[in-house]
Amino acid sequence: MNVYQCCDKIRELYSLIGSGDQGYIPEAIGCALKALNDIAGDESLSEEIRDKAAFAAANLLISNFED
Repeated sequence: MNVYQCCDKIRELYSLIGSGDQGYIPEAIGCALKALNDIAGDESLSEEIRDKAAFAAANLLISNFED
């Protein structure tokens, strides 16, 4: 996936980070995992959304595993 395949909200923040108007987080995987964990744990959201977030987080954890 590239930035042009993402929703408007992501493309807007991407542009702001790239221009220096929004802060860049070097630990991007940790940031993404925290956001996905928050979504997966939010019982006010649909089970489908929570499952998607949990699946994505679990895959990120496995792909970034360091022994």
